[in-house]
Amino acid sequence: MEQILWILGAFFVAIGVVVTFHEFGHFWVARRCGVQVLTFSVGFGKPLWSRVAKDGTRYQIAMVPLGGYVRMLDGRVDTLQPGDEQRSFDHKPISQRIAIVLAGPVFNFIFAFLVLWLVYILGTPSLRPVVGDVAADSVAAQAGLQRGDMIMQIDNRRTPEWQAVNLALVERIGGRESTWLVADLEGQQREVTLDLTQWQFDPDRDSTIGALGMQIYQPRAYNTLAQVLPDSPAERAGLLAGDKIIGIDGTIPMQWEQIRSFIAARPNQNLAVTIERGGEQQDVWVHTDNQNGTGILGVAPETDPVPADYYFNLQYGPLQAIPQSLDRTWQLMTLSVNMIRKLITGDVSVKNLSGPVGIAVGAGDHASYGLVYFLSFLALISVSLGIFNLLPIPMLDGGHLVYYIIEWVRGKPVPEHVQEIGFRVGMIVLFALTALVLFNDITRLTP
Repeated sequence: MEQILWILGAFFVAIGVVVTFHEFGHFWVARRCGVQVLTFSVGFGKPLWSRVAKDGTRYQIAMVPLGGYVRMLDGRVDTLQPGDEQRSFDHKPISQRIAIVLAGPVFNFIFAFLVLWLVYILGTPSLRPVVGDVAADSVAAQAGLQRGDMIMQIDNRRTPEWQAVNLALVERIGGRESTWLVADLEGQQREVTLDLTQWQFDPDRDSTIGALGMQIYQPRAYNTLAQVLPDSPAERAGLLAGDKIIGIDGTIPMQWEQIRSFIAARPNQNLAVTIERGGEQQDVWVHTDNQNGTGILGVAPETDPVPADYYFNLQYGPLQAIPQSLDRTWQLMTLSVNMIRKLITGDVSVKNLSGPVGIAVGAGDHASYGLVYFLSFLALISVSLGIFNLLPIPMLDGGHLVYYIIEWVRGKPVPEHVQEIGFRVGMIVLFALTALVLFNDITRLTP
């Protein structure tokens, strides 16, 4: 129950902030164009709080925190009093109406830029994109990628950390090949070309990286002990650094992951640990500690060396963060546009679309990771909302733009009955799209 409340809370915050900023864009530009704004609402439904300003605008916070809306004076739906024409949306020049409609998506992009700028200033704990194990006969293996290779660039785009690699790979979905610049453990750089026609990527089953047949680098752990913690079960039992654990309770041989899992599943138990010391085997009895239901031995194994600067904080100063956040915002925008194009051409399956449930789960997951991860998720959602609203579908901002462009070309507005038909078609399309993404969400949640 607590997890559900956490997910819902993160979802309402994410949608509320992003949609409200979108509506604030319409509001701000409408005011600059001299349009009378009747209502600016944060949320939908019954108002929980409202106040009417001196200029006649009602500001309110409503019961349902799923965004908000702006209601402007419009002669097509409101009764205009003498002198109201100059403050009515429908009486404004086409250029101003276009600016007001465009402002919502543009403010989404501005919001994403500001959020990413803050993320870069705060810094994000990151891993260098070093390749771990590579599956035989996989796309990565056929390209010649090896364990320990560091991915420097993908198709001429710098990849300082794994998130940059993931975004670059998502951009290549549906492509035929991708050229990478990698550096081996000695620092020697080389180019490799991946055949993406063999890339079978299903986001419900695997990550972009895993679908290529490679893993994120994790230092291999060995059975030889590098450290025995003071006052730990291992120290009390007489285990020493340099001892090699061969098995436990007669299970021989064991790999380190097996040893770790075996001990973790046995808190407060006496275990016969078989070790090798000085070339001889012996059994040592150890009584494990209990840490929140997990068995603890109190040792650290020897591991492979970690590449230099493998763990780092991706962080920039206020000025240096500006071009970085601009580049990442533009990358998210082009990524969203390309994904829509690939959905239309069939290069990407509609099964990849997510709806409110998917967004809620994503918001909850990112919020649980920490502030910078949640802010990054907000930036992604904001860009996606901005691009989606620019689609030429009546009911969306993009549909209104189409009508205004036609009006500018024809010299007169699109007939009202034609607009009405368009709005009905747009509503059907949006309902169908909503049903599709909800179906996808439910399918993902169903075993």
